[in-house]
Amino acid sequence: MLEMKNEAEISQMREAGKILAEVLDLVEKEIKPGVTTEHLDKIAEKHIKYRGATSAFKGYRGFPATLCTSVNEQVVHGIPGVRVLKNGDIISIDCGVLHNGFYSDAARTFAVGDISEEYSRLLEVGAESLKIGIAQIKQGNRLSDISAAIQTYVERNGMSVVRDYTGHGIGRKLHEPPEVLNFGRPGRGPRLEKGMVLAIEPMVNLGSYHVEVLEDEWTVVTQDRKASAHFEHTVAIRENGYEILTVL
Repeated sequence: MLEMKNEAEISQMREAGKILAEVLDLVEKEIKPGVTTEHLDKIAEKHIKYRGATSAFKGYRGFPATLCTSVNEQVVHGIPGVRVLKNGDIISIDCGVLHNGFYSDAARTFAVGDISEEYSRLLEVGAESLKIGIAQIKQGNRLSDISAAIQTYVERNGMSVVRDYTGHGIGRKLHEPPEVLNFGRPGRGPRLEKGMVLAIEPMVNLGSYHVEVLEDEWTVVTQDRKASAHFEHTVAIRENGYEILTVL
């Protein structure tokens, strides 16, 4: 069952989203060669606590950290640790915040130092695919219109979208119905209505969309070990369009 949010609830989610946007901005400033992923995680954890909020990820189904830090061929759910970032890497930072009973969820992929033209193009396509998906959010459209727009754009640019992991509804729970696929035919699924809040998160691969999970039982990597980028926003459907909640 889809849970619609009222104005008061969306206001609470907006505050959770603002805190999360602050976290991602702070982490971005620290991303450079020589920094460990654990260092980035500590920065995020400290700011979330400072803002009186709670990490949505730490402890969720046993996940051990505040951030998911996924480097190069890692798609999602990378665990922060002693890994040192190198010039030419890309890193996806995924974070969630719980504040006053409501969740926010967002992700961005960043360059570490100077990256290749191929990696730069991957980041451009990944970021733009999220914008294109969000642009489909209007009352009367169907859920799969978001999915189809993302897939069409990504594949037109010679890349692929991950199919094993999806976006989702969000609110009082981190993951709520519906699943928001990043591929599919348009015109399917529930109609988009005022009060729905969705976490839209395309994961874009340079190579094949096939992925696998490493032995740590969390880190998802591309099967062909080509790089992946992950972008996500929490978005509320409004009377005349949408509102991105995970921005300042």
